[in-house]
Amino acid sequence: MDTATQARTPALTSRLPQVGTTIFTVMSALAAEVGAVNLGQGFPDFDCDPELVNAVTRAMQAGHNQYPPMPGVPALRQAMAAKMQSLYGLRCDPNTEITVTAGATQAILTAILAVVHPGDEVIVLEPCYDSYVPNIELAGGKVVRVPLVPGTFRPDFDAIAAAITPRTRALMINSPHNPSGQVWSAEDMQRLDELLAPTDVLLISDEVYEHMVYDGQQHLSAARFPGLAARAFIVSSFGKTYHVTGWKVGTVVAPAPLTAEFRKVHQFNVFTVNTPMQHALAAYMADPAPYLQLSDFYQRKRDLFREGLAQTRFRLLPGQGTYFQCVGIENLAVAERDLPEGEFCQWLTREIGVAAIPLSAFYGNGFDQKVVRFCFAKKDETLKAALDRLARL
Repeated sequence: MDTATQARTPALTSRLPQVGTTIFTVMSALAAEVGAVNLGQGFPDFDCDPELVNAVTRAMQAGHNQYPPMPGVPALRQAMAAKMQSLYGLRCDPNTEITVTAGATQAILTAILAVVHPGDEVIVLEPCYDSYVPNIELAGGKVVRVPLVPGTFRPDFDAIAAAITPRTRALMINSPHNPSGQVWSAEDMQRLDELLAPTDVLLISDEVYEHMVYDGQQHLSAARFPGLAARAFIVSSFGKTYHVTGWKVGTVVAPAPLTAEFRKVHQFNVFTVNTPMQHALAAYMADPAPYLQLSDFYQRKRDLFREGLAQTRFRLLPGQGTYFQCVGIENLAVAERDLPEGEFCQWLTREIGVAAIPLSAFYGNGFDQKVVRFCFAKKDETLKAALDRLARL
Protein backbone atom coordinates (compact mmCIF):
# COMPACT_ATOMS: atom_id res chain seq x y z
CA MET A 1 0.00 0.00 0.00
CA ASP A 2 1.36 3.44 -0.97
CA THR A 3 1.28 5.58 2.15
CA ALA A 4 3.01 8.60 0.59
CA THR A 5 1.00 11.79 0.99
CA GLN A 6 0.62 14.31 -1.77
CA ALA A 7 2.59 17.52 -1.29
CA ARG A 8 0.34 20.48 -0.65
CA THR A 9 1.08 24.16 -0.29
CA PRO A 10 -1.23 25.72 2.31
CA ALA A 11 -3.47 28.55 1.14
CA LEU A 12 -2.72 32.04 2.38
CA THR A 13 -4.79 35.08 3.18
CA SER A 14 -2.82 37.93 1.64
CA ARG A 15 -1.61 40.81 3.81
CA LEU A 16 -1.75 42.97 0.65
CA PRO A 17 -4.65 41.59 -1.41
CA GLN A 18 -4.81 44.61 -3.75
CA VAL A 19 -1.11 44.56 -4.63
CA GLY A 20 0.24 43.05 -7.82
CA THR A 21 3.40 43.66 -9.82
CA THR A 22 4.28 47.36 -9.79
CA ILE A 23 3.65 49.49 -12.87
CA PHE A 24 7.37 50.25 -13.02
CA THR A 25 8.27 46.57 -13.36
CA VAL A 26 5.50 46.01 -15.89
CA MET A 27 6.51 48.91 -18.12
CA SER A 28 10.24 48.14 -17.92
CA ALA A 29 9.57 44.54 -18.92
CA LEU A 30 7.39 45.67 -21.82
CA ALA A 31 10.04 48.18 -22.95
CA ALA A 32 12.66 45.42 -22.96
CA GLU A 33 10.32 43.06 -24.82
CA VAL A 34 9.59 45.47 -27.69
CA GLY A 35 12.92 47.34 -27.73
CA ALA A 36 11.44 50.66 -26.61
CA VAL A 37 13.40 53.56 -25.12
CA ASN A 38 12.67 53.17 -21.41
CA LEU A 39 11.73 56.54 -19.93
CA GLY A 40 9.40 54.81 -17.47
CA GLN A 41 11.22 53.49 -14.41
CA GLY A 42 13.30 56.08 -12.58
CA PHE A 43 16.92 55.04 -12.87
CA PRO A 44 19.89 56.40 -14.86
CA ASP A 45 21.23 54.60 -17.92
CA PHE A 46 24.70 56.05 -17.30
CA ASP A 47 27.41 55.11 -14.84
CA CYS A 48 28.39 56.76 -11.60
CA ASP A 49 31.72 58.49 -11.01
CA PRO A 50 34.47 55.84 -11.40
CA GLU A 51 36.10 57.23 -8.27
CA LEU A 52 33.10 56.06 -6.25
CA VAL A 53 33.51 52.53 -7.60
CA ASN A 54 37.24 52.70 -6.82
CA ALA A 55 36.40 53.74 -3.28
CA VAL A 56 34.30 50.58 -2.88
CA THR A 57 37.20 48.46 -4.12
CA ARG A 58 39.57 50.14 -1.68
CA ALA A 59 37.11 49.54 1.17
CA MET A 60 36.89 45.86 0.31
CA GLN A 61 40.66 45.54 0.01
CA ALA A 62 41.01 47.26 3.39
CA GLY A 63 38.95 44.46 4.95
CA HIS A 64 35.62 46.26 5.38
CA ASN A 65 33.62 43.17 4.51
CA GLN A 66 31.95 42.14 7.79
CA TYR A 67 28.94 43.51 9.65
CA PRO A 68 29.14 47.23 10.39
CA PRO A 69 27.49 48.72 13.48
CA MET A 70 23.72 48.36 13.36
CA PRO A 71 23.03 52.13 12.88
CA GLY A 72 25.64 52.38 10.11
CA VAL A 73 29.36 53.04 9.67
CA PRO A 74 30.28 55.93 12.02
CA ALA A 75 32.20 57.83 9.34
CA LEU A 76 29.15 57.89 7.07
CA ARG A 77 26.83 59.05 9.83
CA GLN A 78 29.33 61.77 10.70
CA ALA A 79 29.51 62.85 7.07
CA MET A 80 25.71 63.05 6.94
CA ALA A 81 25.63 65.10 10.14
CA ALA A 82 28.10 67.56 8.63
CA LYS A 83 26.02 67.79 5.46
CA MET A 84 22.75 68.36 7.34
CA GLN A 85 24.30 71.21 9.28
CA SER A 86 26.02 72.76 6.27
CA LEU A 87 23.00 72.64 3.92
CA TYR A 88 20.03 72.89 6.26
CA GLY A 89 21.35 74.31 9.52
CA LEU A 90 20.29 71.22 11.49
CA ARG A 91 22.62 70.04 14.24
CA CYS A 92 22.10 66.32 14.71
CA ASP A 93 24.01 63.74 16.70
CA PRO A 94 25.36 61.03 14.37
CA ASN A 95 25.30 58.54 17.25
CA THR A 96 21.66 58.96 18.23
CA GLU A 97 19.88 60.74 15.34
CA ILE A 98 21.15 59.28 12.05
CA THR A 99 20.63 55.73 10.78
CA VAL A 100 21.93 54.22 7.53
CA THR A 101 19.24 52.22 5.73
CA ALA A 102 18.97 49.77 2.85
CA GLY A 103 17.64 52.47 0.57
CA ALA A 104 14.84 54.98 1.05
CA THR A 105 12.05 52.43 0.55
CA GLN A 106 13.24 50.39 3.53
CA ALA A 107 13.66 53.61 5.49
CA ILE A 108 10.05 54.61 4.91
CA LEU A 109 8.69 51.16 5.77
CA THR A 110 10.77 51.05 8.94
CA ALA A 111 9.62 54.51 10.05
CA ILE A 112 5.98 53.50 9.57
CA LEU A 113 6.37 50.16 11.35
CA ALA A 114 8.11 51.96 14.23
CA VAL A 115 5.34 54.46 14.94
CA VAL A 116 2.05 53.28 13.41
CA HIS A 117 -0.14 51.01 15.53
CA PRO A 118 -3.23 49.14 14.30
CA GLY A 119 -6.02 51.64 13.69
CA ASP A 120 -3.76 54.69 13.53
CA GLU A 121 -4.42 57.01 10.61
CA VAL A 122 -1.67 58.11 8.23
CA ILE A 123 -2.26 60.88 5.71
CA VAL A 124 -0.77 60.48 2.24
CA LEU A 125 -0.90 63.17 -0.43
CA GLU A 126 -1.84 61.73 -3.81
CA PRO A 127 -0.40 61.13 -6.33
CA CYS A 128 2.25 59.39 -4.24
CA TYR A 129 5.06 56.86 -4.53
CA ASP A 130 3.63 53.37 -4.64
CA SER A 131 5.23 51.98 -1.46
CA TYR A 132 3.54 54.38 0.95
CA VAL A 133 0.10 52.81 1.07
CA PRO A 134 1.19 49.14 1.34
CA ASN A 135 3.63 50.15 4.10
CA ILE A 136 0.82 51.70 6.13
CA GLU A 137 -1.42 48.67 5.55
CA LEU A 138 1.33 46.28 6.68
CA ALA A 139 1.51 48.22 9.96
CA GLY A 140 -2.24 47.89 10.41
CA GLY A 141 -2.76 51.59 9.89
CA LYS A 142 -5.59 53.32 8.06
CA VAL A 143 -4.64 55.20 4.90
CA VAL A 144 -6.18 58.66 4.62
CA ARG A 145 -5.79 59.97 1.07
CA VAL A 146 -5.69 63.71 0.44
CA PRO A 147 -5.23 64.79 -3.18
CA LEU A 148 -2.74 67.42 -4.19
CA VAL A 149 -4.41 70.10 -6.31
CA PRO A 150 -4.99 68.56 -9.77
CA GLY A 151 -3.01 70.25 -12.49
CA THR A 152 -0.59 72.08 -10.19
CA PHE A 153 0.06 69.34 -7.60
CA ARG A 154 0.33 71.97 -4.87
CA PRO A 155 -0.60 70.97 -1.30
CA ASP A 156 -4.18 71.77 -0.31
CA PHE A 157 -3.76 72.77 3.32
CA ASP A 158 -7.46 73.14 3.97
CA ALA A 159 -7.96 69.53 2.87
CA ILE A 160 -4.97 68.37 4.93
CA ALA A 161 -6.29 70.18 8.00
CA ALA A 162 -9.72 68.62 7.51
CA ALA A 163 -8.14 65.15 7.33
CA ILE A 164 -6.37 65.44 10.69
CA THR A 165 -8.23 63.72 13.52
CA PRO A 166 -7.31 62.56 17.04
CA ARG A 167 -6.36 59.22 15.41
CA THR A 168 -3.85 60.76 12.98
CA ARG A 169 -0.42 59.34 13.76
CA ALA A 170 1.63 60.65 10.82
CA LEU A 171 1.61 62.68 7.63
CA MET A 172 3.78 61.73 4.65
CA ILE A 173 5.17 64.39 2.33
CA ASN A 174 7.52 64.22 -0.65
CA SER A 175 9.39 67.23 -2.04
CA PRO A 176 10.73 67.37 -4.69
CA HIS A 177 7.70 65.35 -5.64
CA ASN A 178 7.52 62.07 -7.50
CA PRO A 179 5.70 61.88 -9.90
CA SER A 180 4.87 65.53 -10.63
CA GLY A 181 8.27 67.20 -10.16
CA GLN A 182 6.74 69.94 -8.00
CA VAL A 183 8.82 71.50 -5.21
CA TRP A 184 7.30 72.74 -1.98
CA SER A 185 7.91 76.44 -1.30
CA ALA A 186 8.99 78.14 1.91
CA GLU A 187 5.38 79.26 2.36
CA ASP A 188 4.22 75.66 1.97
CA MET A 189 6.63 74.42 4.61
CA GLN A 190 5.75 77.25 6.99
CA ARG A 191 2.04 76.51 6.64
CA LEU A 192 2.74 72.85 7.32
CA ASP A 193 4.73 73.81 10.42
CA GLU A 194 1.84 75.96 11.68
CA LEU A 195 -0.71 73.26 10.90
CA LEU A 196 1.14 70.51 12.79
CA ALA A 197 2.40 72.65 15.70
CA PRO A 198 -0.63 72.10 18.01
CA THR A 199 -0.79 68.36 17.22
CA ASP A 200 1.21 65.22 18.00
CA VAL A 201 1.24 64.21 14.33
CA LEU A 202 4.59 62.85 13.16
CA LEU A 203 6.06 63.78 9.77
CA ILE A 204 7.69 61.38 7.33
CA SER A 205 9.51 63.61 4.85
CA ASP A 206 10.65 61.79 1.71
CA GLU A 207 13.48 63.97 0.37
CA VAL A 208 15.27 61.56 -1.95
CA TYR A 209 15.36 64.12 -4.79
CA GLU A 210 16.72 66.88 -2.54
CA HIS A 211 19.63 67.67 -4.89
CA MET A 212 17.47 67.95 -8.03
CA VAL A 213 15.87 71.39 -7.82
CA TYR A 214 15.92 73.76 -10.79
CA ASP A 215 15.71 77.35 -11.98
CA GLY A 216 17.48 78.78 -8.94
CA GLN A 217 15.03 77.32 -6.44
CA GLN A 218 16.16 75.86 -3.14
CA HIS A 219 15.20 72.58 -1.53
CA LEU A 220 13.25 73.38 1.62
CA SER A 221 14.03 70.38 3.80
CA ALA A 222 11.96 69.73 6.89
CA ALA A 223 15.34 70.03 8.61
CA ARG A 224 15.26 73.79 8.01
CA PHE A 225 12.16 74.27 10.19
CA PRO A 226 12.72 73.49 13.89
CA GLY A 227 9.06 72.70 14.51
CA LEU A 228 9.04 70.16 11.68
CA ALA A 229 12.50 68.73 12.37
CA ALA A 230 11.41 67.98 15.96
CA ARG A 231 8.68 65.60 14.71
CA ALA A 232 10.17 64.33 11.45
CA PHE A 233 11.82 61.29 9.95
CA ILE A 234 13.83 62.85 7.09
CA VAL A 235 14.64 60.31 4.38
CA SER A 236 17.55 60.67 1.92
CA SER A 237 18.98 58.44 -0.81
CA PHE A 238 22.60 57.99 -1.86
CA GLY A 239 21.32 55.93 -4.79
CA LYS A 240 19.46 58.90 -6.26
CA THR A 241 22.19 61.42 -5.49
CA TYR A 242 25.18 59.48 -6.81
CA HIS A 243 23.59 57.55 -9.73
CA VAL A 244 23.82 54.20 -7.91
CA THR A 245 20.19 53.19 -7.41
CA GLY A 246 21.18 49.52 -7.29
CA TRP A 247 23.30 50.04 -4.18
CA LYS A 248 20.17 50.64 -2.08
CA VAL A 249 21.74 52.84 0.59
CA GLY A 250 19.92 55.74 2.27
CA THR A 251 19.65 57.50 5.61
CA VAL A 252 17.02 58.59 8.08
CA VAL A 253 17.58 61.64 10.27
CA ALA A 254 15.23 61.96 13.24
CA PRO A 255 15.29 63.25 16.84
CA ALA A 256 16.82 60.80 19.31
CA PRO A 257 13.50 59.50 20.76
CA LEU A 258 12.18 58.80 17.25
CA THR A 259 15.48 57.29 16.14
CA ALA A 260 15.46 54.95 19.13
CA GLU A 261 12.11 53.51 18.07
CA PHE A 262 13.19 53.46 14.41
CA ARG A 263 16.28 51.42 15.27
CA LYS A 264 14.24 48.87 17.22
CA VAL A 265 12.54 47.94 13.95
CA HIS A 266 15.61 48.48 11.77
CA GLN A 267 17.71 45.99 13.70
CA PHE A 268 15.16 43.24 13.10
CA ASN A 269 14.34 44.35 9.57
CA VAL A 270 17.73 44.49 7.81
CA PHE A 271 19.97 44.85 10.88
CA THR A 272 22.82 46.44 8.92
CA VAL A 273 23.60 47.77 5.44
CA ASN A 274 26.31 46.89 2.91
CA THR A 275 29.64 47.66 4.62
CA PRO A 276 32.07 48.53 1.78
CA MET A 277 29.49 50.79 0.13
CA GLN A 278 29.11 52.73 3.38
CA HIS A 279 32.87 53.26 3.72
CA ALA A 280 33.08 54.31 0.07
CA LEU A 281 30.24 56.81 0.42
CA ALA A 282 31.79 58.28 3.57
CA ALA A 283 35.07 58.87 1.75
CA TYR A 284 33.35 60.23 -1.35
CA MET A 285 31.31 62.73 0.68
CA ALA A 286 34.50 64.53 1.70
CA ASP A 287 34.00 66.46 -1.54
CA PRO A 288 30.53 68.09 -1.61
CA ALA A 289 30.81 69.07 -5.29
CA PRO A 290 29.00 65.98 -6.69
CA TYR A 291 25.78 66.72 -4.81
CA LEU A 292 26.12 70.49 -4.97
CA GLN A 293 26.43 70.32 -8.77
CA LEU A 294 23.71 67.73 -9.29
CA SER A 295 20.92 70.26 -9.90
CA ASP A 296 22.91 71.86 -12.74
CA PHE A 297 23.67 68.42 -14.19
CA TYR A 298 20.03 67.38 -14.29
CA GLN A 299 18.68 70.79 -15.29
CA ARG A 300 20.66 70.52 -18.52
CA LYS A 301 18.97 67.19 -19.21
CA ARG A 302 15.58 68.55 -18.21
CA ASP A 303 16.00 71.54 -20.53
CA LEU A 304 17.14 69.37 -23.44
CA PHE A 305 14.14 67.09 -22.96
CA ARG A 306 11.63 69.91 -22.48
CA GLU A 307 12.89 71.76 -25.55
CA GLY A 308 12.34 68.62 -27.60
CA LEU A 309 8.89 67.99 -26.13
CA ALA A 310 7.94 71.61 -26.85
CA GLN A 311 8.15 70.73 -30.56
CA THR A 312 5.43 68.08 -30.10
CA ARG A 313 1.75 68.23 -29.16
CA PHE A 314 2.44 67.03 -25.61
CA ARG A 315 1.39 69.62 -23.01
CA LEU A 316 4.34 70.34 -20.74
CA LEU A 317 3.64 70.53 -17.02
CA PRO A 318 6.05 72.46 -14.77
CA GLY A 319 9.14 70.49 -13.82
CA GLN A 320 10.67 72.16 -10.79
CA GLY A 321 12.58 69.18 -9.42
CA THR A 322 13.30 65.41 -9.53
CA TYR A 323 14.32 63.73 -12.78
CA PHE A 324 10.74 63.32 -14.00
CA GLN A 325 8.75 65.30 -16.54
CA CYS A 326 4.97 65.06 -16.71
CA VAL A 327 3.03 65.84 -19.87
CA GLY A 328 -0.60 66.05 -20.88
CA ILE A 329 -1.67 63.85 -23.79
CA GLU A 330 -5.05 65.39 -24.61
CA ASN A 331 -3.79 67.46 -27.57
CA LEU A 332 -1.95 64.71 -29.43
CA ALA A 333 -2.90 64.18 -33.07
CA VAL A 334 -3.68 60.48 -32.58
CA ALA A 335 -6.89 58.78 -31.58
CA GLU A 336 -5.06 56.96 -28.75
CA ARG A 337 -5.00 60.24 -26.80
CA ASP A 338 -8.51 59.29 -25.66
CA LEU A 339 -7.39 56.02 -24.12
CA PRO A 340 -7.05 55.73 -20.34
CA GLU A 341 -3.51 56.69 -19.27
CA GLY A 342 -2.46 53.11 -18.59
CA GLU A 343 -3.61 51.87 -22.00
CA PHE A 344 -2.03 54.88 -23.67
CA CYS A 345 1.34 54.05 -22.08
CA GLN A 346 1.06 50.46 -23.29
CA TRP A 347 0.32 51.73 -26.81
CA LEU A 348 3.10 54.32 -26.64
CA THR A 349 5.61 51.65 -25.66
CA ARG A 350 4.54 49.08 -28.28
CA GLU A 351 3.79 51.33 -31.24
CA ILE A 352 5.95 54.44 -30.77
CA GLY A 353 8.79 52.77 -28.91
CA VAL A 354 8.97 54.98 -25.80
CA ALA A 355 7.96 53.78 -22.33
CA ALA A 356 6.23 56.12 -19.89
CA ILE A 357 4.30 55.72 -16.64
CA PRO A 358 0.61 56.68 -16.25
CA LEU A 359 0.00 59.17 -13.47
CA SER A 360 -3.14 57.24 -12.56
CA ALA A 361 -0.88 54.50 -11.15
CA PHE A 362 0.02 56.88 -8.30
CA TYR A 363 -3.61 57.25 -7.15
CA GLY A 364 -5.57 54.73 -5.13
CA ASN A 365 -8.68 55.28 -7.24
CA GLY A 366 -6.82 55.40 -10.56
CA PHE A 367 -7.70 59.09 -11.10
CA ASP A 368 -7.09 59.78 -14.79
CA GLN A 369 -5.98 63.29 -15.83
CA LYS A 370 -4.59 62.43 -19.29
CA VAL A 371 -1.09 62.88 -17.86
CA VAL A 372 1.93 60.57 -18.14
CA ARG A 373 5.42 60.71 -16.62
CA PHE A 374 8.77 60.43 -18.39
CA CYS A 375 12.15 59.96 -16.67
CA PHE A 376 14.98 62.10 -18.08
CA ALA A 377 17.80 60.57 -16.00
CA LYS A 378 19.24 59.25 -19.22
CA LYS A 379 22.15 59.81 -21.58
CA ASP A 380 21.60 62.71 -23.99
CA GLU A 381 21.55 60.26 -26.90
CA THR A 382 18.83 58.23 -25.14
CA LEU A 383 16.70 61.34 -24.69
CA LYS A 384 17.25 62.40 -28.31
CA ALA A 385 16.29 58.94 -29.55
CA ALA A 386 13.08 59.13 -27.50
CA LEU A 387 12.32 62.63 -28.78
CA ASP A 388 12.78 61.51 -32.38
CA ARG A 389 10.12 58.86 -31.84
CA LEU A 390 7.78 61.15 -29.88
CA ALA A 391 7.97 63.74 -32.67
CA ARG A 392 5.63 61.45 -34.65
CA LEU A 393 2.85 62.43 -32.26
